[in-house]
Amino acid sequence: MIINHIFYKMNKQVESRKRLRNIVIKRVKMNTFLELIHSRHSFRGEYQAVPVKREDLIKIMQAGIDAPSGCNKQTTSFIAIDDPHILKQLLNVIDPPIGQSAPAAICVLTQRIYAYRDKCFAIQDYSAAIENMLLAIIALGYESCWYEGHITDEDQIGKKMAHILNVPDDYELVCFLPIGIPKEKNVIKIKKKSFDERAWFNGFKKFK
Repeated sequence: MIINHIFYKMNKQVESRKRLRNIVIKRVKMNTFLELIHSRHSFRGEYQAVPVKREDLIKIMQAGIDAPSGCNKQTTSFIAIDDPHILKQLLNVIDPPIGQSAPAAICVLTQRIYAYRDKCFAIQDYSAAIENMLLAIIALGYESCWYEGHITDEDQIGKKMAHILNVPDDYELVCFLPIGIPKEKNVIKIKKKSFDERAWFNGFKKFK
């Protein structure tokens, strides 16, 4: 009986240490994730001539798929491009040029599907998906930049890109994400408004 009691206490101590260890690990992971969000920035520099792994592109797109979707209509789709010939065709129609040295890219597609009545959440859907992918890109050691207005303006560059990729007419290509390992960090510090100017508790407060 005494031996059983000793083993019982030892097991309880081991379980307690395991729980504490798991809590610490989760806290470290959360802090790392929050730092990832805080440090993310748009990259517009040169990329190394190093291919992006196919499995990493899958992980990035899966992050986009896992994003929330209004009424679960799942209006957002993705095309990863790692074929140099196809990528060159896409880059040739983008004017002014962007991401010319990127070894891979992801194009984001959207469908205008109504959730209910006249409510369509396609913009919210693909925005959430893009942010998920941008964070995944950084987490995997790559850099990128969210290019949207550049290809959806009056020049309709997105339509030319969609044609190259054989995208059906009921889809719209709304975003281009070049992906690669940066030649240099090229961190551009963008001054943002202070926390107190944009975030409050229990009501709106005008910044003084």
